[in-house]
Amino acid sequence: MAGRKPRVEEESPVALKRRARKINRILGETYPYAVAELDFRNAFELLVATVLSAQTTDVRVNLTTPALFERYPDARSLSEADEIELQEIIRPTGFYRAKANSLLALSRRIVDEFDGVVPARLEDLVTLPGVGRKTANVVLGNAFGVPGITVDTHFGRLARRFRWTTSEDPVKVEMDVAALFDRKDWTMLSHHVVFHGRRICHAKKPACAVCPVAALCPSFGEGETDPMKAAKLLKYELAPGREDLLELMRAGRTRAELRDAGHGLGA
Repeated sequence: MAGRKPRVEEESPVALKRRARKINRILGETYPYAVAELDFRNAFELLVATVLSAQTTDVRVNLTTPALFERYPDARSLSEADEIELQEIIRPTGFYRAKANSLLALSRRIVDEFDGVVPARLEDLVTLPGVGRKTANVVLGNAFGVPGITVDTHFGRLARRFRWTTSEDPVKVEMDVAALFDRKDWTMLSHHVVFHGRRICHAKKPACAVCPVAALCPSFGEGETDPMKAAKLLKYELAPGREDLLELMRAGRTRAELRDAGHGLGA
């Protein structure tokens, strides 16, 4: 629903924190099914999938990783992979030569330094080739249950639109946003914001008129404010004509179950 801009130029730190937490509560109610959109069964699979997700879509990664993990189910087998064969498997994700180099290097380091087991500390994860804070926080929050804020392009864009930060630097964005929320909420906050950025608050033309947090957003009006036009901008399960998929997701059906039932999960 649409709403007028809050007067955030006069906002106190306490008011900012209160508004930020209210936004997260509403997004949690909007996307109660929000999860990591990369398919994985363990920390190794999530780490690899996250590295592959750079410059491509989660949907494309999810189509690629089943064959990859069947061939290389753990760090040790991946560390011994033939580079050309690995490149061919991951080619659909783009930048496959660089990604293959990263996967080989990080898996070898996991084998050599961590006995083949993906480490569960941020300071260890970021020493792996191709792994920065974003990837480390994805793995920590979703595979190990360690709270973390994942600052991808969607999260950074929305954090600035919500005026939670003014920074373009991902680490500074992470620190600014972390100060507004309880640590226990960081991982789900990341899911809520990323889901919202992919479905409603798009980069080029956000669907402002149908945004559930419009009344709390200082950037309201940057996108489409006509309700009928805005509704046509919705993506994924919120897109017009996908009401059945939305109901199934709200009912708790897993992504695997939805795919098996023939539901495409792309935009």
